[in-house]
Amino acid sequence: MTAQFDRRQFVALLAASSALAGYATTGAEAATGTGEAARANALYDRLFNAFLAANPETATSLGLDTGDRAGLRARLGSSAPAARFGFASDLAAAKAEIDAIDLSALPAQARTSHEVLAWFAARAAEIVRAPYGGFDSYPIPYTLTQLTGSYQSVPDFLDSTHPLASSADAEAYLSRMTDFAANIGHEVERSQAEAAQGVIPPAFVIAKTLSQTRAAREDAARGAGSGMATALDRRARAAGVNGEWNARAGQIAAGPITAALDRQIAHLESLAPRAGNEAGVSQLPGGLEFYATCLRQHTSTTLTAAEAHARGLEEVADYESRLEPLLRAQGLTTGSVGARLTALGERPDQLFANDDAGRAALLAYSNALNDAMRPLMPRVFNRPPPTPVEIRRVPPAIEVGAPRGYAQRGSLDGSRPGAFYINLRDISIWPRFSLPTLVYHEGIPGHVFQGAILLEAGEIPILMRSLGITAYGEGWALYAEQLADELGVYQDEPLGHIGYLQAALYRAVRVVVDTGMHALGWSKARALAYMIETSGLPPSAAENEIDRYIVWPGQATSYKIGHSEIVRARTAAQARMGSRFDIKGFHDVVLRQGPQPLELLARNIDSWSRSPA
Repeated sequence: MTAQFDRRQFVALLAASSALAGYATTGAEAATGTGEAARANALYDRLFNAFLAANPETATSLGLDTGDRAGLRARLGSSAPAARFGFASDLAAAKAEIDAIDLSALPAQARTSHEVLAWFAARAAEIVRAPYGGFDSYPIPYTLTQLTGSYQSVPDFLDSTHPLASSADAEAYLSRMTDFAANIGHEVERSQAEAAQGVIPPAFVIAKTLSQTRAAREDAARGAGSGMATALDRRARAAGVNGEWNARAGQIAAGPITAALDRQIAHLESLAPRAGNEAGVSQLPGGLEFYATCLRQHTSTTLTAAEAHARGLEEVADYESRLEPLLRAQGLTTGSVGARLTALGERPDQLFANDDAGRAALLAYSNALNDAMRPLMPRVFNRPPPTPVEIRRVPPAIEVGAPRGYAQRGSLDGSRPGAFYINLRDISIWPRFSLPTLVYHEGIPGHVFQGAILLEAGEIPILMRSLGITAYGEGWALYAEQLADELGVYQDEPLGHIGYLQAALYRAVRVVVDTGMHALGWSKARALAYMIETSGLPPSAAENEIDRYIVWPGQATSYKIGHSEIVRARTAAQARMGSRFDIKGFHDVVLRQGPQPLELLARNIDSWSRSPA
């Protein structure tokens, strides 16, 4: 998902020797084969190389920008209009070749992997038919928003992920800065073309994007004092890499990057008077069809918007009923469930100090929760990975538009650990009782843990391990929250249990408001009021959430729908297997066959449950 598959997906924990040996090409594809298997493996190799060529940042993130691919370290993926769909275009072009592989001639695991690839190719063929927008982690209607566009992702990538151990690495950093300036210009061109089609982000999205762009421009204009230049200089000095890196980076920042950001600012300012306040993509040309494509991509089900909306409302009612007695036990007896959750979140004993000391305390508390979860993993998993995880603050420069939290995978050789980032711009949105669930969702046994298991599965082609199915990944992370509850972590923590149920409630709310805005004509004001009243999220957090759903149509539905489908499949397997049901075996089926569309995952779980003991 763009250079930011790292938002949610994969963390590598393999030792350097096995990683580089096993992943020099594409894992399973490196094995010899004959007939149809050999033909499939050759196809996977070619597509994986195309994937890395389209996403050099991902090659760097995986530690695969070495050897024959060393040139990728000096490049960014192109934002040119012809490349707006990225690797989705390659997949769509290869669909006929993918579909021509004879599944019956492949071994069982290979059949599953190929069916996953075929699903991706089918979705890609739908995505590239869109007359506007592109693919940037997800199908997007607008090139430039608070969450999309090079201006808000590249500086952090260069500082946190681009390696810097040699003068060649520093030169590659400078080359990427030059690409950065070019990509900003390309994205302005794309946004101009969208506007000519009547595809303009809502006024409040443009305002937030303008604010962030101006901040980025102000920083770049500092030249040698800019964040990009000082980061390069700091890291080069730490690595003992001598050179005029600060001055050279400063020239690029103050020159082409500042000029490109000036152009982006001028373009956004020209859009502002033309922008309306309609939140949903249904207002765009062909918007309902676009949203149906987004929903199919994100949920990996055939649910319509109306069906998903109804399911969301049912789940909201269920979680409200489960929270009611718990809130009463805390003396919270009046008002809606959401209002009482808001009151709980405002209690002084639940708030960290809104200063740097408070932020440090919050991060320390979160890291301690993550560490305490690790020893519980052998109870429910076979071969749990060691899973190094760091919990960090979202960089302040991007926190205005960034999500509340997101994960970032580590490198394949384990030299860079996995991490998840908490947005601490407004620390009041993180009452203490809400943090355990966040930690379990993003860290152990959630995203980072899931990604570590996935990248150990060497029999699955790395191409399929590098593509993310939103409902699978987010559904697992929400299931991980439930698993933590089942492991008893809230047995003596009633407030933590409330936090867990509130998190599930607001994921159900997401389904309601996302489908409401994009398919049923809800305004932003209606969606925001419903989220605050129902979920109890603080207004600032709720508004950030709503703005996110507006620019990533359908993505917000994936969490609860993914979780519900995993639980539905587990419940069916338990009913069929009775005492034979093994939770560790169930988790192996879910995790060790790689990302799967939910419909295929349900079929594989059903097959496992019917197999003899």
